[in-house]
Amino acid sequence: MPINLDEAIGAELAPVEFSWSSSDVQLYHLGLGAGADPLDDRELRYLTDGTPQVLPTFGNVAQTFHMTEAPTVRFPGIDIELSRVLHASEAITVPGPIPATGTGRAVTRFTDIWDKGKAAVIWSETTITTPDGAPLWTQKRSIFARGEGNFGGERGPSTSAQPPDRAPDVELSIPTLPQQALLYRLCGDRNPLHSDPEFASAAGFPKPILHGLCTYGIGCKALVDEFLDGDVSRVASYGARFAGVLFPGETLKASVWKDAGTLLAVLTAPARDNAIVLSGVELTSA
Repeated sequence: MPINLDEAIGAELAPVEFSWSSSDVQLYHLGLGAGADPLDDRELRYLTDGTPQVLPTFGNVAQTFHMTEAPTVRFPGIDIELSRVLHASEAITVPGPIPATGTGRAVTRFTDIWDKGKAAVIWSETTITTPDGAPLWTQKRSIFARGEGNFGGERGPSTSAQPPDRAPDVELSIPTLPQQALLYRLCGDRNPLHSDPEFASAAGFPKPILHGLCTYGIGCKALVDEFLDGDVSRVASYGARFAGVLFPGETLKASVWKDAGTLLAVLTAPARDNAIVLSGVELTSA
């Protein structure tokens, strides 16, 4: 069904209430590789029983953490087959640390839809508050819908961002586990693309790929650990664009530039000629 801009832009979905526990937070952190050194006090802060510190990127998945079925892309003025949709970008802003346990109330609205000709780019913003209205975090997300363009909308700005025109200040090497995707899928994304070799092959990949949001979280943790002394309370916002795939067991390279309280980065796969995995990575500190 063609996108109906008049109906979609500004549409607000019904509030959704959800809860999470400290065990959910611990599992999420383990899915990102936390605890690789079980004697490191900084690593154990992510895994403390009852009161683990919470990476802000947990907020990007908290609402869907307990999902066991594939999502749909059917909203006011928008009805797209899931197979046509690619995750384009993700970002989160936090006014303070996310609590280790809690209940949130999520309200999502669609802010922009760009007509790229062969595809549409759909932007949404989700505001999460406590049930009594206190702010918890805000998510922004864009999806790339193949074959859904040419609906008469504006093309919108280019989202291609280039890193600074100088050598990176720091380069980080970040290993991942061969079973990383099998562990991370317990965080609510059971897409067989990340676990079933036959399904991945039919989709054109030599083997299952790592979840984009897992790589996204791994990148955030690496920056927090390297530049913020592993202290998640110092993060004000974090975001990235999904530019490629990572295979479980590959090592990521993060090229990082420091810029007045902001960390800019590009994450690549060195084993595949530094193929870009995440671009436009940006972390601002509080």
